[in-house]
Amino acid sequence: MPLPPRLVPLLAEFDFARTRLRDRLAGPAVDSGNGTAVAVGPLTDDEYRWEPVPDCWSVRRHADGPGERATLLVGAGAWGRDTAGWPHPEPPPFTTLAWRLTHLTELLLLRADHTDGTRALTREAFPVHGDAESAVTAFDTAADAWRKALLAADDAALDTVGHCTYPYGGDADEPFLDVVWWVNQELLHHGAEIALLRDLYHYSARG
Repeated sequence: MPLPPRLVPLLAEFDFARTRLRDRLAGPAVDSGNGTAVAVGPLTDDEYRWEPVPDCWSVRRHADGPGERATLLVGAGAWGRDTAGWPHPEPPPFTTLAWRLTHLTELLLLRADHTDGTRALTREAFPVHGDAESAVTAFDTAADAWRKALLAADDAALDTVGHCTYPYGGDADEPFLDVVWWVNQELLHHGAEIALLRDLYHYSARG
């Protein structure tokens, strides 16, 4: 099926942002932004869970309970991600690289499932990983699933309100094209945050 012309630039943007983040996480080199290759090592477990300020939200073992100002750990398996019911704490807690990467992975995987899958996957059933390697692999899997859902969308789907029934946002009330745009900006801004946290970790280690 030919890709709808309106989807072409959004898919290209998604692919660019996904590749840039994946390279930033795993190395061995990343484009500095001016065409110069910069060496980058793979994400380590210590860096993945690094808390640069006190009382961060992160991923934690369910057995240890939630962090400061969180009321529960959400996710399947031995690990969960800090969260709290509405209204969320003010000011918002600073979140670790692990928190941001698992959040991004979750929203990609669940949206893929609620677009072109079972439409049943929940946050509680989403596996949260406590180690960097598994988390990066899970991100790849989720990004592949979302891309597959995009490739299955035709022009009618792009205009359909509720084509994506993701239950943790306004997706069910929005045309799918708007959801695609939103997912791209989530990937772009969380990818930038993750890249900055990698820089901060390495410069902090030098001190």
